[in-house]
Amino acid sequence: MKISRLALLLCALVVVAFAGCGGDEEVPADAVAVVDGSQIDRTDYEALITQAKKSYKNQKRDFPAAGSQEFQTLRNQAVQFLVQREQFEQEAKDMDVEVTDKQIDARLDQILKQYFGGDPKKYDKQLKEQGLTEAQVRNDVRAQIVSEKIFEQVTKDVKVSDKEIGDYYTKNKKQYSQPESRDVRHILVKTKKQADDLHAQLENGADFAALAKQYSEDTGSKANGGKLTISEGQTVAPFDKTAFQLKRNAISKPVKTEFGYHIIQPLSDVKPAKVTPLKDVKESIRQQLQQTKKNEAMTKWVDELKKDYDDKVSYAAGFSPPPDAKSTTTDATE
Repeated sequence: MKISRLALLLCALVVVAFAGCGGDEEVPADAVAVVDGSQIDRTDYEALITQAKKSYKNQKRDFPAAGSQEFQTLRNQAVQFLVQREQFEQEAKDMDVEVTDKQIDARLDQILKQYFGGDPKKYDKQLKEQGLTEAQVRNDVRAQIVSEKIFEQVTKDVKVSDKEIGDYYTKNKKQYSQPESRDVRHILVKTKKQADDLHAQLENGADFAALAKQYSEDTGSKANGGKLTISEGQTVAPFDKTAFQLKRNAISKPVKTEFGYHIIQPLSDVKPAKVTPLKDVKESIRQQLQQTKKNEAMTKWVDELKKDYDDKVSYAAGFSPPPDAKSTTTDATE
């Protein structure tokens, strides 16, 4: 894991569009924006840009030149990231959302164990490479937890009915269907001459598995004598057609495909297609639909938040987002 200061918190926020220059409040010289009375320090913005430069360097990429469209986009993302983070902080207070030092410590401990094997030296090295201080990481972890708690509150009443689950299952039944399948084995060679020779040997009682291990070009099956299980429609057409038409244990004549020449022998009867019953997938569908509805609820909440702050955000000269600027970030639950 690379602890990117942008990535660490961007993963906690949702898609939101910002437009216009916002409010009329004067922005101090040492700030890039003011959000309902709270200023976004220029040093916070510069810290993000500095870290972005380190990230580009670590990836062996050239950092965008000042004034370029790519740099403008990066700058807008950094500013909007900081603005939205402050908006979330202010809303958290109104929602009685609290984040304690203990919770931050627990999250940092989780990061240490999950990504650094519990080794503080590896963690410190990563911070150094990313140009981060412990205080910056703690602030970003706090913001992430704030976002998660807001998401929980906004979406706590989201429910999915049995009817919705049933309707989804009916509409998408194909994805819960399994096609016909069959156990077969085959030998793949490059030339028809060799395929004909092997076929003749098999007709005279040669051991199929032994020949597959010795001659087959299919590295995925030759080690186990050419055996594999196929599903109808999931192999190349000539192979698929032959494999499902042959009688059990019959040996095909050489079949040409884009890979070469195959000799095929079905080892089982065709296993019929089947559909997984609703009762077996009901809970997974419920979770999927519930997550979708939660995301929609959160997006709606953020859209309303944006409207509430339309006249409460002022930007320093040169830092106003373009009218159609969007900060594309990811759902808090991912």
